[in-house]
Amino acid sequence: MDRKDFLHTSIPFIASLGLIGKSGDPDEESAARPRYLKPGDTIGITCPSGHISLEECEPAIRKMQEWGFVIKTGKTVGMRDFTFGGTDEERTADFQQMIDDDAVDAIMLGRGGYGAIRILDRIDFGRFKKKPKWIMGFSDATAIHLLLNSRLNIPSIHSKMCNSFLKDESRGTPEQLDSIDSIRRCLLGEEMKYTAGTALQNRTGVAVGKLVGGNLSLLQMVSDSRSDIKTDGKILFIEDVGEYLYRLDGMLWNLLRAGKLDKLKGLIIGGFTIKKDDEGEEFGLTLYDIVMEKVKQFDYPVCFDFPVGHIRVNYALKCGMPHKLSVYDNSAELVSLQ
Repeated sequence: MDRKDFLHTSIPFIASLGLIGKSGDPDEESAARPRYLKPGDTIGITCPSGHISLEECEPAIRKMQEWGFVIKTGKTVGMRDFTFGGTDEERTADFQQMIDDDAVDAIMLGRGGYGAIRILDRIDFGRFKKKPKWIMGFSDATAIHLLLNSRLNIPSIHSKMCNSFLKDESRGTPEQLDSIDSIRRCLLGEEMKYTAGTALQNRTGVAVGKLVGGNLSLLQMVSDSRSDIKTDGKILFIEDVGEYLYRLDGMLWNLLRAGKLDKLKGLIIGGFTIKKDDEGEEFGLTLYDIVMEKVKQFDYPVCFDFPVGHIRVNYALKCGMPHKLSVYDNSAELVSLQ
């Protein structure tokens, strides 16, 4: 995942290399789950990485207020220290305040970019573990999802962020608008059921397990660290943006060689935007070829072209929660079981 592409497209932040912060024993797990929200609850917005203005957050603020939520903007909204949403100290303090504030019931990240890795191990998750709340974001937020899901056993929401909402909803497709509304449904605890267009390369089957994953590059960044992804018995989803095919091939080889693909219940391939190979250096395999080469010795279902990732239709998914994946000859469906 190219850093310049991240900054130019406001992609979520490059986060922790498996840092647990000051939450205590890194092997300690919590069985706590964030409570679902109700109208009148408060959603906080904070910027632990790249800068974003209040004006740029307004479409998200208006939509979440329309859903019935109260919005609290953190001090880092509108701050800027070069590419960052404030200094390391300012971003640390704002994120810590948001996760500790009992008046804040869920947190949405303003945008990505880069910077969270500089502050994440300054954060004390001790109070958060006792009273967790939904944290929402995608791409570089994968590192936070892995920390919460793999180390603390706390679910989180892989979703659009403030910079992904529409200024003019009349210009959005029904599917795009539905993917934004999926955040509301997730937060309220409504039924979450998604379908995907059936790719010819799909491998049929039915799987039940906790859903984990996110951005493939971030999975590599936390590899062999304290927040390394745990995939045994899980349904894994992956997505990425701005990568060459050879890079994707290498990252998937890494997952295979590390045993991360051996004991999956199912595999979901989300949105991938791929850089064009240099002339004369063509890789020769498609994304479908690359994936199926790595999982050919396994028999779990594989679903391609799922609507999640750095694409306009990016549905909210509850990471760390049980799901059922059904891949048939002419359809594919993912259902949250809680």
